[in-house]
Parts: sequence; C-alpha cells; structure tokens
Amino acid sequence: MALDVLLGLQWGDEGKGKIVDVLTPNYDVIARFQGGPNAGHTLEFNNIKHVLHTIPSGIFREDTDNVVGNGVVIDPIIFEEEIKKLQAMDVDVNSKLFVSKKAHLILPTHRLLDAASEKAKGKDKIGSTLKGIGPTYMDKTGRNGLRVGDILAADFDERYNELVEKHKGLLSYYEFEYDLSESEKKWFASLETLKSLNLIDSEHQLNNDLKQGKNILAEGAQGTLLDIDFGSYPFVTSSNTITAGTCTGLGIAPNKIDNIIGIFKAYCTRVGSGPFPTELFDETGEKIQKLGHEYGATTGRPRRCGWLDLPALKYAIMINGVTELSMMKADVLSGFDTLKVCTHYSIDGKLYDYMPYDIINAKVEPVYIELKGWHEDITAAESMDELPEALHDYIEFLEKELELPISIVSVGPNRKQTLLRKQYA
Repeated sequence: MALDVLLGLQWGDEGKGKIVDVLTPNYDVIARFQGGPNAGHTLEFNNIKHVLHTIPSGIFREDTDNVVGNGVVIDPIIFEEEIKKLQAMDVDVNSKLFVSKKAHLILPTHRLLDAASEKAKGKDKIGSTLKGIGPTYMDKTGRNGLRVGDILAADFDERYNELVEKHKGLLSYYEFEYDLSESEKKWFASLETLKSLNLIDSEHQLNNDLKQGKNILAEGAQGTLLDIDFGSYPFVTSSNTITAGTCTGLGIAPNKIDNIIGIFKAYCTRVGSGPFPTELFDETGEKIQKLGHEYGATTGRPRRCGWLDLPALKYAIMINGVTELSMMKADVLSGFDTLKVCTHYSIDGKLYDYMPYDIINAKVEPVYIELKGWHEDITAAESMDELPEALHDYIEFLEKELELPISIVSVGPNRKQTLLRKQYA
C-alpha cells in the first residue's frame, strides 16, 4: 500500500492533470484533496483535449476509482456539466466517481459574493476566478456551510434558505445588483445529478483502501505559492494547496504518505495579481506566452510569464517535503540562445535565496545565472537520449541546485510526450 501526493510548486497551471493521467496506471485510486472548479487540469490524448475542473484526472483510465475529497468545494452546476461531457465520451462516471459527503457546496450566492467582493476591491483585486471558492471556504470556517451530505436531509431547503438570506444581507452591504432566479433554478436541478453519484464517507473508504493494499495518488489543485498560509498572501487561493492539505482534505494521517511528487514548469507563469519576481515585460515574455499557449484553462485569461525562480521553487520543495520532481513544458524553451534562472533575490542590497515575508511589498531584483539554450524541436522525442545536450545540462543544473531528482520531463501537451527518467511500478 502507498499514498503518494502530486502537487504544483509554483502559482498553479504547472500541468498536474497531465502527469496524474500519465501515472494513473500505477494507482488504484486518484483523490482530489482541495480547491474547486477554479482548477483547470488539461489532458490530451487520442486527438482529444479535455479540461477537468473538479473531477480527478484519473477518470479516463480503466479500473481506477476517482474520489472527490472532503477538502474540495463543489459547484453542482459545473460538476453536472463536467459529468455530461465525460458521459458523452463514454466514460463510466457512475461506477468510477465517488464524492465525499463532507465536501462543501458552492451556492449561486457564493458566486455573487465573490464578484461583489472583487468589484469592491477595485485596483487591489486579488484576481479571483469568480467561481465562489473564497466565500464558500469562508462559510466553511465560519461554520455556516452546506455539505454534499446535507442534500439528502429532509430540511435541506430550510438550511439552504437560511444561508441564502445571510448572503443577501452581505450583497446588500456591497450594493451589488443581481438576479438569482435563473441560477438558483439551475442549481437545484443539478443536485439530482449529484444525488445519483456515489456519495461516501471518503475518509473511511480511503483508509480502508490503504488497509487492503491499494495505491492512492492524491491530486492537488492550484500551486504551493497560492497556499492560504504559505503563499504570497493575500494574493492566494482559499485552501491549503500543500502536502499538509492532503491530510485534512482526505482524512489521511501524515504517516501514511510515501512519495511527494512536485510539478514545475521549466519557466514561471502566474494568473491574476500578486508578486512575480522574474516576470518578463519584454519580447521574451511575449514569446514564452505565445509558444506555451499560456492562457488560463478555466478563465481564458493570459498568464504572466517569466524565467524560472529557484528561491521560490526551493521554498515550495521545503514546505511540501518533495521527494521527486516533474519538469513540464521543456519544449517551450526551444529556440532561445540563452536561458536565465533566478538564483537569488536582491532586496535593499541584501541577497536572499528564499522568499522573505515582505516579498509582497519589497522591491525585488532577481539575480540571474545564464545557461546555454537549444534550438532543436524536442516535441517528437521518445527518450532522454534524443534531447539536446543543452537541455541535459539544464536538467542537471536544476537537480544540483534543488537537490532532488527530476523523474519526469514533459516535451509537449499530449500524454505520449512524456519522458520518464525513473521506472514506475
């Protein structure tokens, strides 16, 4: 038995969905442990491109259970849309998907509150996906939330109306105009689809799976630098995106965790507001954005692009206890004579090799080392031997700096464009 964790080490969008899909044949269960439909995990195979928002990325593989854990927040409307798209592709959702009764529900008024709050912030807005994630987690910690198991209760409508009245009071404070009738009708209709699924006490099922010798992969959403506690606060998400979130988001004890796989891009991107020390505002940044198709899978917003940031990456590795790395989008860096990697931050004349507390307000000057680039098209490579020497040097440099092996190198978006540098069971 084993429970491994796979999560992002940057500001999200690292390519977690693809690697989960690639590794799923080695696992019996894939379990999402936090976040909600603000995630956009993109998978490509058999000339199909599919984006998953709430459902775990193992759903396309045979003989694999997929669990939405208690730490996830669910919008029943978006969830139903995801399910219908999968069913149209002949995916047997009903037998392969399990939903925790303790997962919290995103109400239509949560989305309205998200929009109202973001509008009120003006130029100081966070960059929310406006999916209602933040307000839902606020109700969860405020002990007002509704959970998946509640939809089976006889007094569910009463509980729903009580929470909505509270939300209406808050919307009145914001002086935010809205029409709830259509979205509310659609939301209640979508609950029927949710009721038709396997609603479970997920912490018991997952721990029983481990006792039976099954292998579980916990799938994270967003990225470490968006963690509510350890990210670039306040420009963060509303959940714990780090390894510790696996325990609270699935009900799995820390001593059950084995390998921790950290995913990072060969460069950096960020969506929305917040600090980004290595951000590029020149033609190079535009070139990376174009070559990498850097637009949000959930929102469509263009991603900010920059060079790889080692202080941030080392910080994420430390916080998560990462045991191995997967480097994504190496193909995007093909065509550059020189690559830059940030090794330190210079702040008020002092060098930092880690992310200090005041990274939000500090004037950060990235200190770079230059490495030789490559021009070969690597998207058709089927083994590490086919990669250019400069890319091997780039990988070896990063392994030395990060003191961890890079076990997977991605050279394109498709499932097949994945090079394994270690043997997986």
